[in-house]
Amino acid sequence: MSNQNQVIQQAQDVLRLEAKAIERVALRLNTEFANAIALILNIKGRVILTGMGKPGYIAQKIAATLMSTGTPAYYLHPAEGIHGDLGMITQHDIVVALSNSGETAEIINILPTISRIGAPIIAICGNHSSTLAKYAAITLDASVEQEACPLGLAPTTSTTVALAIGDALAVALMTAREFTANDFAIYHPGGSLGKRLLLTVEQIMHSGENNPVVSEEQTVSNALFTITERGIGATSVVDNQGKLLGIITDGDIRRALEKGYAFLDKKVTDIMTKQPMTITATKLASEALFVMEQHKPKPITVLPVIDEQNHAIGMLHLTDLLRHGVM
Repeated sequence: MSNQNQVIQQAQDVLRLEAKAIERVALRLNTEFANAIALILNIKGRVILTGMGKPGYIAQKIAATLMSTGTPAYYLHPAEGIHGDLGMITQHDIVVALSNSGETAEIINILPTISRIGAPIIAICGNHSSTLAKYAAITLDASVEQEACPLGLAPTTSTTVALAIGDALAVALMTAREFTANDFAIYHPGGSLGKRLLLTVEQIMHSGENNPVVSEEQTVSNALFTITERGIGATSVVDNQGKLLGIITDGDIRRALEKGYAFLDKKVTDIMTKQPMTITATKLASEALFVMEQHKPKPITVLPVIDEQNHAIGMLHLTDLLRHGVM
């Protein structure tokens, strides 16, 4: 076997070992997990995650996942805890402590104070007979048969299992809280999901002086100048009240040119597309993208924006959605 094949084989072994460990944990889940969810849902404070070393990094990730999915949480470094940071904990909080052995010195040192404060402890632990498990109101079994590390020393399988349990807690809490995609977007306004779920057409459309509009009395030549000046590739055609009658795109002009007759002096109403697809300013940008993509017989790249009285108040281009991360 080549060295390359050996590397791949070892990597596959690690993944299979950790996957099997997670499967075994799933089979061991019992009412303790349900009790942990109920306990967290009933607290008035926050969920405080703590762990030392590699489990500490896992605790930080679980805290971040909880925070972004509707459960107030933060990470407490246990070594900093014994030097004053335990003051962040109140009797209204819950502490979720991660330790595979359940005997991590930094964790054990803060348990008496946490108990004295009155915050219940949930242990994610691999040893039900450990000191941590004895202090805990609820212990979630995170035991593993072996670490993926060939020396059996580096936390690998155990931290993967702890992370999976943390994800299970977060998802179960999301479901119990009826946490929606819109709620998720509120906590992620800068991410692509937040933009898809929060960004409205009004925030990105071309409006005011940048809104390409020509009146029904104007010529195709006027429309061409407007399209060129605004640089959006289209212009709305409106009546004397500013209500949308149709749309002319640069594609319409090219197709008219291919027919080989003089058309620049014709009225815009002669070549415009009547009753075009439109959208209102209050709609989500993601809805505008859907309208553009689902247009038949083929997708479109521009979309007039109208108000409730059908006034042409803006124009949206596909590149606007791309620039703002909606697609």
